[in-house]
Amino acid sequence: MTEPPRAAATGRTGAPAASQGLREVDCLFCGVRDEQLVFREEPFRVVRCRRCGLTYVTPRLPKERLHQMYQEEYWSSGRAKDFGYTQYLAEAPLYLRTYRLRSRLVTARRPVPGRVLDVGCAAGFFLRVMADLGWQTTGLEISGAMCEYARDTLRLPDVRRGDLLSVPLEPGAYDVVTLWDVIEHLEDPPAHLRAARAALRDDGLLVIETQNIASSFAHLMGRRWHHFKHEEHLFHFSPETLERLLGDAGLRVVHRSARYGGKYISPGFVAERVGRVHPLLSTLASPLKLLRGTSLYVNLRDEMVVLAAKA
Repeated sequence: MTEPPRAAATGRTGAPAASQGLREVDCLFCGVRDEQLVFREEPFRVVRCRRCGLTYVTPRLPKERLHQMYQEEYWSSGRAKDFGYTQYLAEAPLYLRTYRLRSRLVTARRPVPGRVLDVGCAAGFFLRVMADLGWQTTGLEISGAMCEYARDTLRLPDVRRGDLLSVPLEPGAYDVVTLWDVIEHLEDPPAHLRAARAALRDDGLLVIETQNIASSFAHLMGRRWHHFKHEEHLFHFSPETLERLLGDAGLRVVHRSARYGGKYISPGFVAERVGRVHPLLSTLASPLKLLRGTSLYVNLRDEMVVLAAKA
């Protein structure tokens, strides 16, 4: 899977990322650097730990920049193939539709509405869906702009700025805790999962959705897999490494499937993502951007949704 390096990546300021204080990191599980190179895209490397099989990105941006990147520019990015979203809020109807579908995964196991905590809730689209179903909702989000949108536009009363490590939460208060497209962004996933476990009731349900590095589509695409976004996606879990991560946090997997990993997307999103495969494909697909107001449901089965309970 190793290929020649591409052009050097740049940070959000346009300066080469190598000049932004990048730091090498050890394996999350093993605490050492015993890495096998998957591929290099300067200044980043995607590596796999020889001891445990965890795939991760090294070096990384400074910790303060990892927090700063999720502010306003992230949600309206000029380089969404590598960082953030082109126009996140413009896709609101599609996110609401996606989360209406995903809500079935929760309500099938928790038919009576209770309390739900969505970690990294962004603009609050999942919470809006759950509130409409009668659930009492709480959101955590580090982006101030997204918190304001959730409170002011979606009328969600309890959206708090911060994360599981910075916002105090009542222990054992939530029937369901969700992390949609979040765990791969976190610098310290074990600490966040321990905090999520503490917030759950004893019979509570944790829901995690993340990319699956072991999926057939990921293998097919190689380094052109659309989830390789090195500044923000710090980890690429497989079912086995995600199960280990959960187990270390005192949680056990009760269900895993690719079924709800799909999303409703716009034709313009398709045009943007095929550009990762080849620039010519992006040009050929550019007329799709004119098909505004349409959508399609796509599930490449390269993401997994995992339900976990307290061990």
